[in-house]
Amino acid sequence: MNLELFIARKIHFGTTGEKRVSPPAVRIAMIGIALGLAVMILSVSIVIGFKKEVRNKVIGFGSHIQVTHFDSNNSYEMQPIKVNDTLMTEIKSTKGVSHAQRFATKPGIIKLDNNFQGIVLKGISKEYNWQFFRKNLVDGALINTTEDSPTNDVMISKMIADKLNLKVGDRFLTYFVQDNLRVRKFTIKGIYQTNFTEYDKVFVLADLRHIQKLNGWTDQQTGGVEVEVADFNQLDDVATNMYDKLVNRQYKFKENYYVRSIKELNPQIFGWLDLLDMNVWIILILMISVAGFTMISGLLIIILERTNMIGILKAMGANNFSIRKVFLYVSFFLIGRGMIWGNLIGISLALLQKYFHFISLNPDVYYLTAVPIDINPLYLLILNVGALLVSMLMLIGPSYLITKISPAKSIKFE
Repeated sequence: MNLELFIARKIHFGTTGEKRVSPPAVRIAMIGIALGLAVMILSVSIVIGFKKEVRNKVIGFGSHIQVTHFDSNNSYEMQPIKVNDTLMTEIKSTKGVSHAQRFATKPGIIKLDNNFQGIVLKGISKEYNWQFFRKNLVDGALINTTEDSPTNDVMISKMIADKLNLKVGDRFLTYFVQDNLRVRKFTIKGIYQTNFTEYDKVFVLADLRHIQKLNGWTDQQTGGVEVEVADFNQLDDVATNMYDKLVNRQYKFKENYYVRSIKELNPQIFGWLDLLDMNVWIILILMISVAGFTMISGLLIIILERTNMIGILKAMGANNFSIRKVFLYVSFFLIGRGMIWGNLIGISLALLQKYFHFISLNPDVYYLTAVPIDINPLYLLILNVGALLVSMLMLIGPSYLITKISPAKSIKFE
């Protein structure tokens, strides 16, 4: 039998199951552990959820990787590249790639009788993945680009629709400034809303063949290829592999390809998201420190309360290490109770926010209408194990006080 564990259970639970260790300082220590862990769970869940939601919005508009002409700049007027079935097969066969689709963009101006709006027409092909816009569709339907002739249907954002007072079924003229002014009439088939202001205020989705005709391109010429990867964590490796593959093709067929990941296309956004990790680490360190110091005070109170018992154990031959183990076991029970309550509070609040969205956000600032939550079981496990280990390690030093207690004096201690 583990004697130290047996004594610790007697101290903590008592002989009849009644908890004996309950001075105010100890309860405060348990509350500190519970609240600290709850805050850590919420912080990690919110940051992970926020990064995931914002990242998915950026990827929804630009995919994970873009293959464009090497001479393309950051403007929306793209240089064409030749994309045939052979090239698409090569791209799709790259390890880690889950989907590929042709696209092109072209700036234009929507002109109404009493208003106008600068937009970017994004041409999409028949293989386009509609998952993102299907999720964010608020009115109407998705456009169909699989017919033999190009469709005049388009999808606009709710921001553009509200500004120009347009609705599903309305028609409008779009002007394209090039060598000769070109005009196209489009019909609104659907309205989407992602709350990502930078993109919602400009992007209009249309059939890729319109841009090909406006630019005088052939059927095999397009602005580029959007590539989706199966695992975002492998994005950099997939982009590097694709670059190596297309460089070899470039030398063989005298074509110019430019491979960029979504991180390279939007460095400001992803740099901002990476900074959020620093905030989480600061919160974790502060919460663990506060919880640990409150637990230290609780352990010292327990040791002082049991000074007489410590003297008796020493008089009976127990060594300092054995007695320190007793009180570390007691601390483990207290930390465990605090962590159970911390998990219940933290996970419960996270689930309430995830499904009921009772804390809202300003989408113009945060790109989201409510605080996002992503509960990752692995991170929860790491948080719990880490909090337990750090708390127990912080208690090893204060338990050294037991070695300073004299049996002769402590037995008389009241």
